[in-house]
Amino acid sequence: MTLALLVDCDTGIDDAFALTYLALREDVEMAGVVSTGGNVPAAVVHRNNLVLTELLGIDAPVALGADRPLVEPPMFADDTHGPGGLGHAVLPEPTRAEDPRSGAQLWVDLARERPGELVGLVLGPHTNLALALAIEPELPRLLRRLHVMGGAIHHRGNTGPTSEWNIAVDPEAAQRVLAAFASAPRLPVLGALQATESVHVHGEVLERVEQLAGTSGNPVARILADALRFYFEFHESDGFGWSAHVHDPLVAAHAVTGDFASTRPLAVDVELTGTLTRGQTVGDELGRWGREPTVDLLTHVQADAFVEHLLSTLEAGLR
Repeated sequence: MTLALLVDCDTGIDDAFALTYLALREDVEMAGVVSTGGNVPAAVVHRNNLVLTELLGIDAPVALGADRPLVEPPMFADDTHGPGGLGHAVLPEPTRAEDPRSGAQLWVDLARERPGELVGLVLGPHTNLALALAIEPELPRLLRRLHVMGGAIHHRGNTGPTSEWNIAVDPEAAQRVLAAFASAPRLPVLGALQATESVHVHGEVLERVEQLAGTSGNPVARILADALRFYFEFHESDGFGWSAHVHDPLVAAHAVTGDFASTRPLAVDVELTGTLTRGQTVGDELGRWGREPTVDLLTHVQADAFVEHLLSTLEAGLR
């Protein structure tokens, strides 16, 4: 059975690994890609997505999303991902055409065309999905399910002390999305930092990706290797040693396979006004809010098995 996916991402080093993984899966149909500003500005993300989808043979619409969050000015993570979003990688100029629709409109159109079939995968800020909900409030019932990389539940943040990047860039959008999808027939799956940071890869993983790039001659393998090397350099400068946290591919792989992690239901909301905690995702473990669960939270990650699965998929598909 083929899974139809709409991927909304801010590509981004780990986003590039996720897109490549999905393109190489025979059981995945890439129905569309939305470019969201986050790791780098939306126009830079869009160029990355146009190039990667072209090189990977993804024949799906690629739409440019909003260039700023709903409320706050944009912020970027070029120290983490490089000014071009893909570290040391040098990309060719894209030659494929972009889709003329906005990212929000692509969400709406594809969901309406394929009710109950399309799975949404948000690997960046939630801005475009929030804008899409304003156009079509029935999206939570039109989509088959939503999977999200974002948040930090009872875990330190990676942006503010308690906030994770994808949520912190646009907390209002994330809050609107989580609130709307709490009424979906199936709860959204939330892959937060306490799950994704368990995928903490070290030098032998970089060596395998470098070896793949050197032996295959595949341009995507070269992009991934040069991007991942930059990611290692950033994490080393940030005190994590010669290593990297690879967030997005875990959420992508779980969306496709249902493997490599468990889930548990939890009521989660986004803090919008805290002077120290704006953008924090708060999980109500004790039921103090009296609310039903709003997400299925990823937990109990099988990190080693997932990393081997990811590398094996890349090595088989990019040689």
